[in-house]
Amino acid sequence: MKLLVGLGNPGAKYAGHRHNIGFMALDRIASDHGFPAWKGKHQGSISEGRFGSDRAVLLKPETFMNNSGQSVQAAMRFYKLGPADVIVLHDEIDLAPGKVKHKTGGGHAGHNGLRSVHAHIGPDYGRVRLGVGHPGHKDRVPSYVLHDFAKADQDWLDDVLRGVSDGAPWLAAGDPAKFMNAVALRVNPPRSGTGTEGEKKQTAGASGTAAASDPPAPEPGIDPRSAMQKLMDRFR
Repeated sequence: MKLLVGLGNPGAKYAGHRHNIGFMALDRIASDHGFPAWKGKHQGSISEGRFGSDRAVLLKPETFMNNSGQSVQAAMRFYKLGPADVIVLHDEIDLAPGKVKHKTGGGHAGHNGLRSVHAHIGPDYGRVRLGVGHPGHKDRVPSYVLHDFAKADQDWLDDVLRGVSDGAPWLAAGDPAKFMNAVALRVNPPRSGTGTEGEKKQTAGASGTAAASDPPAPEPGIDPRSAMQKLMDRFR
């Protein structure tokens, strides 16, 4: 069983913040995969369900971001899980908007939610890093992440959330590579094959049609004129 944790801050006024993209991702997963209604437990909101035969628990800590580790630790103890069974989905300012990466272990890079999780369960858990972009200067980071996504962000944000939801069964199955493939199919879908090759085929087809309507070229060494044409040409 996997514990999928989305980081964010509880309350309606934080719901649209960049810092809450982890909550958004879990809400999309729960909705798309038919998980039951959220209920309060382990200092957070949880929903237990399955992706096929793989059982998973979704957790949104309600301790506020800086104390997220308390809720994660409580849930781990209840379900008797280790750090390797935990995957945390969080905002990442060091990735461009729309970029998604998966990693296991490593530092918290100053992210207060991860810092708290580190302090309570150690660093050896999985993370899904959801890029939200950087404001350009470190002094602007707090106000940037604690602000709603812009309207211009909605298209890529929807693609990311759908991709994460599509790949969630692979997170539960412990296959991050297939998870990333599912995300990529939403964020960077394959293009149709109607580019240059298609144009070449169309051009070739048009040339073929035109050639079929032209008279055939005479074979070398054979005079193509009729007997009447030859006679007329003698008296010109």
